[in-house]
Amino acid sequence: MKKLILTFSLLASIAYAQVSVEATTEGQKILGLSFDPAEIDSMQGNLIEQVKDFKRMREHPLPNSVPPAFVFNPQPVGFEVNTAQETIDWQLPENVKVPKDKGELAFYTVAELASLLKNRKITSVELTQIYLKRLKTYGDTLQCVITLTEKEAMTQAAAADSEIAKGQYRGPLHGIPYGVKDLLAYPDYKTTWGAMPYKDQVLEETSTVIQKLEEAGAVMIAKLTLGALAWGDVWYGGKTRNPWNAEQGSSGSSAGSASATSAGLVAFSIGTETLGSIVSPSTRCGNSGLRPSYGRVSRYGAMALSWTMDKIGPICRSAEDCAMVFAAITGPDGKDQTLVPAAFNYQANTDFSKMRIGYVQAFFEREYFNSERDQAVLDVLKANGAELIPIEWEFETPVGPLSNILGAEAAAAFEELTLTNRDTLLVRQIKNSWPNVFRAGHFVSAVAYIQAMRHRYQLIQEVNALMQQVDVLIVPSFMGNQLLTTNLTGHPAVVVPHGFAENGSPTSITFLGNLFDEATILSFAKKYQELTDYENQHPEWLK
Repeated sequence: MKKLILTFSLLASIAYAQVSVEATTEGQKILGLSFDPAEIDSMQGNLIEQVKDFKRMREHPLPNSVPPAFVFNPQPVGFEVNTAQETIDWQLPENVKVPKDKGELAFYTVAELASLLKNRKITSVELTQIYLKRLKTYGDTLQCVITLTEKEAMTQAAAADSEIAKGQYRGPLHGIPYGVKDLLAYPDYKTTWGAMPYKDQVLEETSTVIQKLEEAGAVMIAKLTLGALAWGDVWYGGKTRNPWNAEQGSSGSSAGSASATSAGLVAFSIGTETLGSIVSPSTRCGNSGLRPSYGRVSRYGAMALSWTMDKIGPICRSAEDCAMVFAAITGPDGKDQTLVPAAFNYQANTDFSKMRIGYVQAFFEREYFNSERDQAVLDVLKANGAELIPIEWEFETPVGPLSNILGAEAAAAFEELTLTNRDTLLVRQIKNSWPNVFRAGHFVSAVAYIQAMRHRYQLIQEVNALMQQVDVLIVPSFMGNQLLTTNLTGHPAVVVPHGFAENGSPTSITFLGNLFDEATILSFAKKYQELTDYENQHPEWLK
């Protein structure tokens, strides 16, 4: 206890630019250091100057939107990015019929709705009204909606109908209603980040993702819930629910995006992932989700949690829908300096027999909760021409300790909450929650952070060498350290439903891809979904 008190006194002394020898002696132990008294005495002057500098920096507020003056590069040595973009043939389905009960349109895929809208069998205004009605009917029950953007949506829908009628068709998202995780800014509407300290926050800027979707003609109808500051499914208004099992949370942090999409309240949604926040809720709610490569989608106008790990991607009914949405939102914007101008050459058709398909054999040989459903995926693939390559998921670089990168960056992103004690306003106050993680993040030294990034560099080389053996790598969605590993290295993942657990909740399998090769894993996932029917199912009570 004495050590802890003295270490906190060292932090407190920053405000007064005072560092005692006793505080330094005890405080160094938390950082794993062991300087002798003479060394401590010698560096006191340096420490005093450092804490003066800390104080001066803290006198100049840093909005969450300001990134650090460095750019994380996930590309391994010798990696070449394909920039030759080809025209994508979406092969929209033909002869899609309007159901007698138009409410059934709520569960149509983006591809099916696009066909109907393009051929003027329905209007965007009609479709938008259907989804708005469902949002108003089920949104409170599922606790998945923060703000309806109804006025803006109806304006956008009417504009889409007018353009389509004139033959000015923008593509498969034209006139399609969607929702966004409420950490993306849009003028005149609140951007709450799901957290009590920011529940009335209005950011007068348009996030790049929303802007790109507007350019594609899509219709934004709702800002959806997220676990407070992008952790879990608990936000300031409650706990977002899983439509398949309302006794269960929808998981997080893209909680509302996954719940609303699964429930047919939006045609698709936008989520974000730093460490599982697309994969986890997509699994829980039975969606198809794409976590793109780091550097693929602009984070401009999005809440920053971890500048070197945050990624934005679509949550949809099918892998094909994910491809359509991703094509609209990817690419440089002149604002987010991490973006890489890589091509997205998606093809609607693929042949398993011509692909290098790997699987982590040791994972699948274990006895675990999802083993039968995971094995069934391999069986379906082999029955349809796939030759599976066993891959060993082993690296020399220690992966677990690198999670401190996220802790340190998150602590910096929300330092103001910690220093002002406003972190007590967050709903979740247990040990394993943001307030504690932010506080602990202040004890990750700059040296430790840099060393972790150096280990991360080594990990990138190792993972890339492994991934270069295959076009697609199949892994259980939450087995081992693959989720942390691939979020650190920036590799893309597609998660798709593959069955149901005993409690009725959906389960998933994950397809990993090479950096900036979302096209291959999405084509692969589409082919898999053509052979199964899990993506077409939805909760009976929501019909």
